[in-house]
Amino acid sequence: MNMSALPSRPRLVTDEPPADSPWIPDCGDGTFRNPVLFADYSDPDVIRVGEDFYLIASSFNCTPGLPILHSRDLVNWRLVNHAVKNLPHPRYKEVQHGCGIWASSIRYHAGKYLIIFPMPDEGLYVITANHPASQWTEPRLLLGGKGLIDPCPLWDDDGHAYLVHAYAGSRAGTRNKLHIRPITPDLEEITGPGRIVTQIDEMLPALEGPKFYKRNSWYYISAPSGGVASGWQVIFRSRNIYGPYEQRIVLAQRGTSINGPHQGALVDTPGGEWWFLHFQDAGLYGRLVHLQPVRWENDWPLVGADHDGEGVGKPVLRHSKPEVANESALCTPQTTDLFEAPELGLQWQWQANHDNGWYSLTERQPGLRLYPQFVPGADFRKVGNLLLQKFPARHFTVETLFEIPAGHPSLHAGLVVMGKDYATLDVTRVEAGYKLQLLSNWDAKMEYLLPAGSPVRLGVIVRTGGACQLGIPGDDGEFFQIGPEFFARPGFWIGAKVGIYCLTRDAVDLSGFADFSFFRVGVGAGSGFSAGLQLDGTVSEHRRAVGTEDPIALPGNVNRGGAAAATSAGGKHDGSAHNGSL
Repeated sequence: MNMSALPSRPRLVTDEPPADSPWIPDCGDGTFRNPVLFADYSDPDVIRVGEDFYLIASSFNCTPGLPILHSRDLVNWRLVNHAVKNLPHPRYKEVQHGCGIWASSIRYHAGKYLIIFPMPDEGLYVITANHPASQWTEPRLLLGGKGLIDPCPLWDDDGHAYLVHAYAGSRAGTRNKLHIRPITPDLEEITGPGRIVTQIDEMLPALEGPKFYKRNSWYYISAPSGGVASGWQVIFRSRNIYGPYEQRIVLAQRGTSINGPHQGALVDTPGGEWWFLHFQDAGLYGRLVHLQPVRWENDWPLVGADHDGEGVGKPVLRHSKPEVANESALCTPQTTDLFEAPELGLQWQWQANHDNGWYSLTERQPGLRLYPQFVPGADFRKVGNLLLQKFPARHFTVETLFEIPAGHPSLHAGLVVMGKDYATLDVTRVEAGYKLQLLSNWDAKMEYLLPAGSPVRLGVIVRTGGACQLGIPGDDGEFFQIGPEFFARPGFWIGAKVGIYCLTRDAVDLSGFADFSFFRVGVGAGSGFSAGLQLDGTVSEHRRAVGTEDPIALPGNVNRGGAAAATSAGGKHDGSAHNGSL
């Protein structure tokens, strides 16, 4: 495609060297390691326009929705936008876990970028933009109905257009069917009923997530089957748009460590190479994105490596990078936020439809001011104004610093690890200073008193497997764990998240705020315990988790006085993944 024919584009987010990135897929020697996105970018679809690649992912109930990432080489990715600010239905003012935006498709046609996204309880929606990093139109309902999911359009050589989609059995009462419908080329209207072009037994694992292509006069539908965590990738092809379609499995686990390598997109490079991006369900980490080489043989795509006699490939863990004209700078999706920009970083999402009045980046510069929202119950899983981001690696650290003004005893702020279970370091302002509690699913496990003379510094160390040590970062890299480890779990169709919040238990008084200075995400898992904790002015070895027994002094500039510790301690939580089918 001629780059001069493309629309003028806004300035993309600057690609900065990811010095503190917990996961870098570019090995720096002409190869890459999978996953190329170690974060929950579920159900990816990818297109190339000129020398630019754009990837979108499911966002479910989280807003802003439909994250858009940009790359020049399919390995180094950076967030550049979200296509949907809030979900187009009033019920998403409340948290609706597992609902919202499912697998979507992005295309470039007639000088315009188009996304079709499904909301399985409402229908299929269309949005457009002049450039992926610019403003997208408000969602327009294309086809209403329950259980319509995973849409993807195709413009044929004769100018006609078609839409393929699947069905969610949980809503539609039917499943494992791929349906093609005729549609106007501008995606304004469905023009006929179309037909079911392929289906499998409804008792078998799900057939879903179709992507639509045409190459060498063949129509191709690429679709996953076999279940989220254990499935495989299937290619259907036909000489006729409505079939009959023949099929072939092209990618499966086949003894590798990459379970369920499926649901994604085929894409070519300017030089003619082909690649396939797909997800791997990694339990609490969500659905990670992998990149596989593709070559064509007898008009079938051979995906991955070491193909068996039936053309089924294995996923690769390391491979030479795609050949592109210009070398791409190392970059990864944003994580750390110093709150210096006039807008929230693109890594952040809320749990429900949000309001810009929930926060300010101008009241205190640099810094993020969160305003409290009333929360009637005690369950953080129902709190819409949690400001969260994805787990970015197997192991990493988080540190944040904030203050709460006096005079607002019902205001809570803190650091949270969120999923089907959750744990928080929750802070309230009391007469004597700050009350810090370790909460697990809202049950108090530990309680401390911190002085009011300095900001509250909180952190979490996340280890491989989701073991989280919540505590207080001290001076010189020390970390003081509070209470027992918490084991992170995935959310509903999404991975675990980490973030910050400000809420109130007072329905009448919504005054006050919490001022956050930064949110830093670091490399590695840290030591978890301090080997030089100062107690009563002496240095001693202290490898017992802070707060499990005796009251002790808290570290560094956080607290040089005493602290009252609760003696109750909670147990570990089940870290199993949610691997159900639709």
